[in-house]
Amino acid sequence: MKSEIKDNNYVIKTVANALDLLELFQESNSELGITDLSKKLQLHKNNVFRLITTLNSRNYIEKNNASGKYRLGVKTRALGHLAHRQADYRQYIRPALLRLNQFSRETCYFSVISGNYSYYMDAVDSNLPVRLTQWLGICRSLHSSASGKVQLAFMPKEEQERILNTLDFVEYTDRTINNVGKLKIEFNKILYSGYAVENQEYDINISEIAAPILDNSGNVIGALSIAAPSMRINIARIIEELAPALCEEARSLSVKMCDFNPCN
Repeated sequence: MKSEIKDNNYVIKTVANALDLLELFQESNSELGITDLSKKLQLHKNNVFRLITTLNSRNYIEKNNASGKYRLGVKTRALGHLAHRQADYRQYIRPALLRLNQFSRETCYFSVISGNYSYYMDAVDSNLPVRLTQWLGICRSLHSSASGKVQLAFMPKEEQERILNTLDFVEYTDRTINNVGKLKIEFNKILYSGYAVENQEYDINISEIAAPILDNSGNVIGALSIAAPSMRINIARIIEELAPALCEEARSLSVKMCDFNPCN
């Protein structure tokens, strides 16, 4: 049903029409053609076609070439997943960060993917004299961060390939992974070990280790990570101390996320 658009200076009619169009797919839970959409929206077919073309170009709508009709695209589904995982999870995330921080004495983070970046949403600082300051709210390229790499590695292949096709492999340091082939080799290591390591790939003298948090369908909710000056994160410490603790907290959070239902 078409929403009522108030006559004022703040509502953009074209944007409202686009949102009305997206909501039709939610109501019908099916594929819709231009004629179907035109009738339901009470808009001329040419207007509907422009809306569809715009949304399709940004992957919010996709065309089923077999039927010639349209359905919700990967970007819409991704936003749905993001909205779900950004429900009140902090009651679980914060205690896990505090435990990791107390154990490692390093700065610990929770991050999520949005677009081609990993965003750091929560953190607990190290209390050591030489430490990282909080990166809250900042984003880092997926190919140059442990949190980004681990979320990409555990992502469904279709979604992973879509993101890989749009990544800009900026070389921040001489250690940065600079192509898809090298990144996919890294994915194999990550899937085998259960965690990702970033060794001065974004900033010289800074390293990070990250593990994924998964929902009950195996979809990536986000990542827990430990970041510190590289002089304190070596292979021995990762294998013997940091990785086991980090992966255990990530597994525990994954179980809690499965039990958590924001609709209850």
